[in-house]
Amino acid sequence: MAKPNDKSQKLPALTMAALGVVFGDIGTSPLYAMKEAFSQEHFPLAPSAGNVLGILSLIVWTLIMVVTVKYVLLVMRADNHGEGGVVALMARVVERASNRPYKKVLAIALGLGGAALFYGDGVITPAISVLSAVEGLEVATPAMKRFVVPISLAILIALFMVQKHGTERVGRWFGPVVLIWFVTLGAVGVWNILDYPGVLVALSPHYAVTFFIEHKEVAFLALGAVFLTVTGAEALYADMGHFGARPIRLAWLWIVMPGLLLNYFGQGAELIGNPAAAANPFFLAVPHWALLPMVALATMASVIASQALITGAFSVTRELIQLGYCPRIVIQHTSGSQIGQIYVPFTNRVLMVLVILIVLGFRSSSNLAAAYGIAVSMTMIITSLLAFSVARRDWRWPTPVAALVFLPLMAMDFSFIAANVTKIEDGGWVPLVFGAGIYTLMSTWKRGREILTQKMGGDGIPLEPFVESLCREPFPRAPLTAVFLTSRSDIVPHALLHNLKHNMVLHETTVFVSVVFLSFPRVPDSQRVLVERIAENFYRVKIFFGFMEDADVPAALQSCAEQGLTIDPAQVSYFLSRETLKPTPGEGMALWRERLFEIMFRNATSAANFFNLPFNRVIEMGSQIAI
Repeated sequence: MAKPNDKSQKLPALTMAALGVVFGDIGTSPLYAMKEAFSQEHFPLAPSAGNVLGILSLIVWTLIMVVTVKYVLLVMRADNHGEGGVVALMARVVERASNRPYKKVLAIALGLGGAALFYGDGVITPAISVLSAVEGLEVATPAMKRFVVPISLAILIALFMVQKHGTERVGRWFGPVVLIWFVTLGAVGVWNILDYPGVLVALSPHYAVTFFIEHKEVAFLALGAVFLTVTGAEALYADMGHFGARPIRLAWLWIVMPGLLLNYFGQGAELIGNPAAAANPFFLAVPHWALLPMVALATMASVIASQALITGAFSVTRELIQLGYCPRIVIQHTSGSQIGQIYVPFTNRVLMVLVILIVLGFRSSSNLAAAYGIAVSMTMIITSLLAFSVARRDWRWPTPVAALVFLPLMAMDFSFIAANVTKIEDGGWVPLVFGAGIYTLMSTWKRGREILTQKMGGDGIPLEPFVESLCREPFPRAPLTAVFLTSRSDIVPHALLHNLKHNMVLHETTVFVSVVFLSFPRVPDSQRVLVERIAENFYRVKIFFGFMEDADVPAALQSCAEQGLTIDPAQVSYFLSRETLKPTPGEGMALWRERLFEIMFRNATSAANFFNLPFNRVIEMGSQIAI
């Protein structure tokens, strides 16, 4: 009876939490976006009043069209059972396209490309956010310039090192700190707007159009800098599952967007009154007495922005593992109350090393801005394409209506991509190369698993006739339950064949378990297992998990009691097949990809660990397979 009131009471807390997690990336864009618009070597743009108003108008309408219209109003409707992000969207489209193989293949390629580019963005965002914040020390005193990189590295290394402790405690401070950050952004903006109120005329798109007419090529290239203002927009959609759409929309419309716009206008007013402020308009727009506190607050905001992206990388990694596009790796839970609080050591180590190398290689936010944007803009067009498919197929929009809505948005996406392509030579190749490497790994793993399943299934023995023959044989029976984990529920597991060959014994109860990961986030407990009795004391069990869930097989098996199969955890032996792969020329993939798959397969986390099996009850049986 009190549910609506309870929900309304939780809304402020959820909105505050969303502030701390969702908006950190886009919230730190004022640190460097306006600066880059007027400091490009390849398209020098004088900070004259007309140019400043043109850039401001572009920023205003980019925030309105890309973030408010595209993400907040449209794309956030394309959730996957409440979850957002390009991987969840891919899973939704693939699920609907099960009877259309070409569309399914295209959706998978787009989704994996978006996920790979997300990782590419993940190695840039922490570096540029922290560098741009610490560079405020240069404004306070030029003598601090030589300490910017060491201080930035120290902050970043500390950030990655504390990930293993989880973000639950620190996260409680994220929302209030980011709220203070946006209020401060707005206050600094108002402080400068009062000196030049005329800057507010840039709210009119007339100034953006005039800017393009007058400058043409330079204005087009400037879009690469303008795009930096929306680089965190994908997070609004990706983190929707943690908070829901309404808190994110409220935070954006009432706190984040006003704070950002006021600050950009404030920087514009400072530039018009003091063109020399183009060197660092964000910090030079701050009153001198507030400069050091602002550097401290900006550093905290940049750390929070980095934290949000690192946490997002952990979540995307788990989703890819569950959907079968990534090898099993160790995932640790850092909270007993929040299921989404996870730590992925391997992902954390790789990101830390790459971020450190990028900071050492680029050494300033201006240099790094050349590498930033291309990966994000490509991810955005992928999201638009997948959302267009959802609008036509799931929302039942007529194709002309969907095209009328999405084609202008896609045209904007392509414009930003084209503008950012000019950055490739100056560093934009970094996230693209990294993303291409990740895509190669994911596609190789998926294809390798398909080949391996075909190999094992092609030589397999049908399960049901084999079980019937076992029932007629007088095998000795061990008074325990044997659980055989298998990817094919219709084929005899290799582990059972090896057990019969070497031990010549059957267990009193034999259960064949196959784990199925579905293309939606979570499975209700009532639908967790499906039990089928094959013969006397022989059962086939399917366990279903969503791609946001952890595969706890022993816990799921307890649900079998409701369907007539009672399993005593203290009387179970888990049998696993451990395959050794042998790459073979001319089999399934190119030899280099087969070797790459073999390396990933060999180094993947054991099935016992991944499925949370008790190690003292696991028995592994090995075999060699040529791929």
